[in-house]
Order: sequence, then structure tokens, then C-alpha cells
Amino acid sequence: MNSPPNAPPPGGNGGPPGGYPPGGYGPPPPPPGGYGQPPPGGYGAPAGYAGYGAPMQGPAPYGVDPITGMPFSDKSKVVAGILQIALPFGAGRFYTGHTGLAIAQIAVFFCTCGLGWIWSFIDGILMLTGKVTDAEGRPLRD
Repeated sequence: MNSPPNAPPPGGNGGPPGGYPPGGYGPPPPPPGGYGQPPPGGYGAPAGYAGYGAPMQGPAPYGVDPITGMPFSDKSKVVAGILQIALPFGAGRFYTGHTGLAIAQIAVFFCTCGLGWIWSFIDGILMLTGKVTDAEGRPLRD
């Protein structure tokens, strides 16, 4: 199959050899002007930063969790767990302040004719092991 001398190659677009435009893309753009010099004295510490070693939280009357550094809740995990297991319709969740979750557990308990106690039982065990926080996100105290 012979093609005319100025015809594009088979499967090509007729551009210059190599597929790049002649002369490249032109000169690179100039670098940005920058943001200027920082203010005298620097920027300072971010707002709300107390500095190294300073407490980030307010007073913690029940102590501070050694792992997370969060203050402990005023709610006890033993009381919450016993309430949740003994009264299997969200009593422990009402105690910790999770009202919406407690209402959901009541609904599941009554809609399943009492089989929802399984959810409350597992939730009570999680409360006793310390995996549940109060409504403000603080870990339950011992």
C-alpha cells in the first residue's frame, strides 16, 4: 500500500514527527512573586495554644486518662454497665447522657418483644470494659 508523500503516517494525526509541536511549549512562566516577608517578631503561637507542658484541659476533678490525656467523666463505668445489663432497655445510656441511643434501645427492646436485650447486654459489657464514653466524649471513670 503506497501513500502520497505528504500523507500522515497510518494511525497518525499528521503532526510533526514525534507528536510534539515545533519549538516546544514556549518559555516557562515566571516564578510567583511570593508572599513577602513575615511580620517582625514572627507569627507567635497559634490561638488557644498554652505552650509545651501546659495542660490543655481545665481542672479534672476525677483525674485524667493516662493514655488519651482526657479528663475522666463524672459518670462511673461500673454504674453505667450494671444499669445497662440489669435494665436492658437503655438505662445505662440514659445515665451516660446518650438519650438518642437509649430511646433506640427502648424501641428495639419493645419491637422485638424483649430480644433487644442482647444489644443492651453487649453494650453493658462494653461499658464495664471502658470502651464507652459519656455524652461529652470523656472516658467513664472507674
